[in-house]
Amino acid sequence: MSDRPNADYYEILQVNPNADPDTIHRIYRFLAQRFHPDNTETGSEERFRELHEAYTALSDPERRARYDVGYQQLRKDRWRLVSAGGQSENDFELEQSIRLTLLEALYTKRRLQPDEPAIFAGDLESLLGRTREQLQFTMWYLQQRKFVTRDDNSRLLITADGVDFLEQNYRASAQKRLNPAKS
Repeated sequence: MSDRPNADYYEILQVNPNADPDTIHRIYRFLAQRFHPDNTETGSEERFRELHEAYTALSDPERRARYDVGYQQLRKDRWRLVSAGGQSENDFELEQSIRLTLLEALYTKRRLQPDEPAIFAGDLESLLGRTREQLQFTMWYLQQRKFVTRDDNSRLLITADGVDFLEQNYRASAQKRLNPAKS
């Protein structure tokens, strides 16, 4: 059904899973104009393709019903994972490690591709091997501290404060990972 396994069509279209067909159509038209490859300012062929795929699935009642079955199961599985988290005494250390890893990914992206320094949240999920729900707190925290921000396309990017924080904390974090017995 999708080139990307577990693609969240509702997130791609930025609509609620309970959205009516008219709302889905209206939002799709707005986003399609924004991301159409012919749009020289905000066009993105990849993003446009994702939008079209999501719209095609959600605008057909039969396809949407089939998609919703899998979508609801995926949401249940994700929440099961999230509720299983938080049970160990190392949760604070794990969260700190995830924050630093996320900042490292954004830092690397900005250094290697300064013209395209941002990363979609879905790509970070894949990169970090964490579900959206598992990363929500991490992203919220980093945004509140102004270590990351979102661009016009809702992608995450590291800020100067985030770079400073990462550079100040990277050595200590790397030492913990290399010598876990000394922590």
